[in-house]
Amino acid sequence: MMGVEIIAGVLTGSMALLADGWHMGTHAFALGITYFAYVMARKYAGSAKFSFGTGKFGILSGYTSALFLGGTALYMIVESFARLFNPVPIAFDEAILVTLIGLAVNGLSIWMLHSNDGHNHHHHDHHHDHHHDHHHDHNLRAAYLHVLADALTSVLAIVALVAGKLAGWSFLDPAMGIVGGLLIARWAWGLLHSSAFILLDGHGDQASQHAIVQAIESDDDSVVSDLHIWPLGSNALAAAITVVTKAPRTPEDYRSRLAPIAKLKHTTIEIHPCNDQSCACSQR
Repeated sequence: MMGVEIIAGVLTGSMALLADGWHMGTHAFALGITYFAYVMARKYAGSAKFSFGTGKFGILSGYTSALFLGGTALYMIVESFARLFNPVPIAFDEAILVTLIGLAVNGLSIWMLHSNDGHNHHHHDHHHDHHHDHHHDHNLRAAYLHVLADALTSVLAIVALVAGKLAGWSFLDPAMGIVGGLLIARWAWGLLHSSAFILLDGHGDQASQHAIVQAIESDDDSVVSDLHIWPLGSNALAAAITVVTKAPRTPEDYRSRLAPIAKLKHTTIEIHPCNDQSCACSQR
């Protein structure tokens, strides 16, 4: 349906219809490139070429998707502003018809997702695999919100087209193109910011950092003298830890303490004996 709306938007001269089609298309593109990244991550999961695994394949796909979405949004905004000052003829009847069909498709999708969500809540009453169910619920809710946003842009496009046809307010059509472009730009910026942060090894998980330090220092003897944490993917961390201790301990001793931290997938632990009375562990 998105392809039909984009082609129809070009043929009818309607930026509102084009924006609606591109807004739907950006979601489909994001899902497509995410699936491709998933397939590649599975393919190279055991490859020695990727020392820390393939968790960032999905992040890289998100970053690539954000760049594409940003370019699309910029084109839509620039083109819509141009049409505000240099209007083009719009085939309102055809554009309205295509947008109504798109809205009907979105409405059907919303009904199906809502029905599926209700079924899953009933399903929860009889099963206890909460982690799997909650993960499924989050994915379903995300899909539901995306389709709901598509339906909203379809409604706004219809309002703009009907107002243009009946009241002669043709300026609403490119104005809706600007609104659609801004919606896509907002989504693209959020995705670009979050994915770039992970690709650049940004770490903002203070809870995990605190848990690591607390686990290592739980014996009231060991002290974390240096700690570096970085993401391996959207929900996986690696850590390089330097520990100073008076007792003869091995890296395996500390790894056993870190085992409950589910997000921590890789650790490098360096141990220094505490022979100096002025060092931190001697003050304990």
